Amino acid sequence: MRTVLVTGSAGFIGFHLAQLLLEEGFRVVGFDGMTDYYDVRIKQRRHQMLLQHPHFSCTEGMLEDFESLHALAMAEKPDVIVHLAAQAGVRYSLENPRAYIDANLIGTFNVMECARELSVDHLLMASTSSVYGANTEMPFGEDQKCDTPLTLYAATKKANEAMAHSYAHLWNLPTTMFRFFTVYGPWGRPDMALFKFTRGILEGTPIDIYNDGEMYRDFTYVSDLVRGIRLLIDAAPVRPDAPEDIAEGDSLSPVAPFRVVNIGNGDKVRLMDFITAIEAECGREAVKNFMPMQQGDVPATWADASLLKALTGYAPQTPFREGVARFVAWYRDYYRV
Repeated sequence: MRTVLVTGSAGFIGFHLAQLLLEEGFRVVGFDGMTDYYDVRIKQRRHQMLLQHPHFSCTEGMLEDFESLHALAMAEKPDVIVHLAAQAGVRYSLENPRAYIDANLIGTFNVMECARELSVDHLLMASTSSVYGANTEMPFGEDQKCDTPLTLYAATKKANEAMAHSYAHLWNLPTTMFRFFTVYGPWGRPDMALFKFTRGILEGTPIDIYNDGEMYRDFTYVSDLVRGIRLLIDAAPVRPDAPEDIAEGDSLSPVAPFRVVNIGNGDKVRLMDFITAIEAECGREAVKNFMPMQQGDVPATWADASLLKALTGYAPQTPFREGVARFVAWYRDYYRV
């Protein structure tokens, strides 16, 4: 039985990934800081559900605490590490930038050190579509330069990619960075738009809509996302013998077993259409508060997910209306509304 260490196992994506890995016969070791960035009770409930499975165990600790993380990694000796834990949120990085330096830079360095010492079969780490920053050519492809991040959150994730490439090169450590595109679904984070919109619509309170609604996002359903991660586990990059050995469209580094992969639905959806879908599921119209563009935000994201398909044969495909229906059903059940 292969062992996977999942950092951020009580988080939205980590929880869903751990569930999938357990279903597929992996042993999963979780590590999570259980920070109060959002309602800790949701995180605790996620871990409680995972702990019903005999092959799941978890440790609470902060990524910045190298001794705690290192002790767990050396004791469990995972074959694969999937690093999802991070200080998330584009907007919060304007208020508390130090949290992003501590978790996303120092914490990620600690994870890489553990992976290096263990010589794991594959290190997979979360990046974000936010690294595309001010880029305007869409759909976003992994071969685009990402030198214009618009928030510190995006900058830390871009730094993680650079750090990971250096470790992959120096230590021949197979590493995949995946860039997420607007993930949503049941057990989502309360700070995310879908959660806020659903709560506001059901409670009859105004929802804030930025850029007067002229926003587009590549909404990616969480089950599709974690399926992509699961399949990428088996697609560990190998350092090429020569640059000409790299297939067209592959982001594989010419000097390291390292690549970047977009995981997105590959479909640009207008924000107002997304809100209309939520209204339909809630059975009432939103009280809309139109706002100007928020600092650090971008008007559109859209993924070219063809590399994921080439590597795994898989492409996310849940229509956003279907995904919204599942979320609203979960929300009504969880909050009994």
